Amino acid sequence: MESLVIKCSSLFYIKACTYRYAVEPEVIKRPLFLPLTLNEGGVKTSLNFYPLGRMGRSKDIALAIEWLLRDESSWGRRCHLLVDSLQVSKRRYHNTEGYMAKILVTGATGYVGKRLIMYLLNQGHEIYALCYIKGIRVFNEDKKNLSYIWGDLRNPETLQNLPKDIEAAYYLVHSMSEVVSDEGELELQVVKNFIEGVKRTNIKQIIYLGGIINDEKTLSPKLSSRLVVEGALKGSGIAITVLRTSIIIGAGSAAFEVIRDLVEKMSIIASPRWVDNYIQPIAIIDVLFYLSKVLLNKDCYNRIFDIGGPKILSFKELMKGYAEFRKFKRWIFTASFLPEIFSRYWFVFISSVRYSICQYLIETMKSTAVVKLGDIQKLIPHVCISYQQALELAFQKIAQNEVVSTWMDSWEIKATNPNIDNYIEVPKEGVLFDIRKVEIEGSYEDALERIWKIGGDTGYYAMDWTWYLRGLFDQMIGGVGLNRGRRHPSEIIVGDAIDFWRVLKADKVNGHLILWATMKVPGDAWLEFKIKKESDKWILYQTATFRPEGIFGRLYWWSMYPFHLFIFARMANTIAGVYQLK
Repeated sequence: MESLVIKCSSLFYIKACTYRYAVEPEVIKRPLFLPLTLNEGGVKTSLNFYPLGRMGRSKDIALAIEWLLRDESSWGRRCHLLVDSLQVSKRRYHNTEGYMAKILVTGATGYVGKRLIMYLLNQGHEIYALCYIKGIRVFNEDKKNLSYIWGDLRNPETLQNLPKDIEAAYYLVHSMSEVVSDEGELELQVVKNFIEGVKRTNIKQIIYLGGIINDEKTLSPKLSSRLVVEGALKGSGIAITVLRTSIIIGAGSAAFEVIRDLVEKMSIIASPRWVDNYIQPIAIIDVLFYLSKVLLNKDCYNRIFDIGGPKILSFKELMKGYAEFRKFKRWIFTASFLPEIFSRYWFVFISSVRYSICQYLIETMKSTAVVKLGDIQKLIPHVCISYQQALELAFQKIAQNEVVSTWMDSWEIKATNPNIDNYIEVPKEGVLFDIRKVEIEGSYEDALERIWKIGGDTGYYAMDWTWYLRGLFDQMIGGVGLNRGRRHPSEIIVGDAIDFWRVLKADKVNGHLILWATMKVPGDAWLEFKIKKESDKWILYQTATFRPEGIFGRLYWWSMYPFHLFIFARMANTIAGVYQLK
């Protein structure tokens, strides 16, 4: 039986990692197969893998080790692996072969961008995160080797001072719908600005994540714009590597959330005919693996690769597979008579994903998107996990509240050169407001916890049905609605989305939370909570502020005012503990 030794550079807590997942010894309930030994300061602790199938060959164990290094959590890639009885080079398990690079990541606050930054940081790279909203951060806490750069890709002047020592750049801005619209002309201008900016650095490679294209003649304008970006990058004179994917499966990804919402909420699903088209979904963890493996890999320069999971499936099969995984009985049939516009709004009303992203997913699935340019397997041999395994991993992250990023992390601010300071300072002049001052009954901690749990499954502590109707109306006019919920049930960081709010400030130490409305309203709206101590008593200040746009904005506020009288009063009193939470 093979034996592996894991040597850690610092105190290392293993809680869940394997080829499928690993468990702590006391949780093991099945016969052991592959023992591991954790060596920390001379003290050895036995651990064990649960294999997916029969393991024992060197290449199978190598896959298990590789999975350890690809795990998304911070502890998953902090160890150095030494293989005792296997003739396997240590270099094979290090994506960068020991070389730490200085990398620019655009689209840093998006779904892939956040996870990629975490992935690369855990490999020891130095990352420059390009954020187009000044003052926004990728993570709430500071991280070693992570620097923030403010730059609006629509304004080339903001890109003139990029660090000169950048060696590679990831171009992920197509996921930032608020920066790049569906129009190819604007997208072309944005990528040209990016190219001019990075040309002032020592860049050796640009890595672009696009979409699989099997037939260029049948592309929609939105998918055609991906080719426009590729063409501009190829003509830049800088080595480019293009990775094309179909839909990405992972906790918080748009495709996963759409499938999840459809199957969880509907017992009978009537689908348009395009659900029978074939696609090749890939797990987010495999996307990150490939993105990191092509980094400064000269064999991948000026190449285009399709990447996909091990199996070709239709969207209907994805829904059926999800239903089987969740042990749901669902009836899914193709209704070819359904018009396309129906499917677009059907996705929007059922799922949490906003219209523009639903539109892109539909356009992706209307065309066959399977791996054709698969030469990457010759350069970087790799076995991607299956769709079912990707679902299992996604639900593990959800259950453990370890979702690093979601599709809704990118902001909807469309202003040029946006600055968060323009939003975080709630205006006092020219606004309408509703302010509530309530003495807190019970503990300060309980009131603070109620504030930090607002929205999502918890609701708003008052007439939740009215919030639901407001969210439904918002969806009907093209807004985000309430469906997107929260990333975490009780934790909040700046930039989080909470239903149709965006978190501008989350200072739990001082009991201060500011939410900014991303719903469709004729003006700007804020909802602010602050707990202060006055005369040895804790006081809750709850303020709803609205800056109207013209006469329609004022009419909107006063038409809603009767509801505000009851809703905001009840909300404040419940948070303060005056009314008991049901």
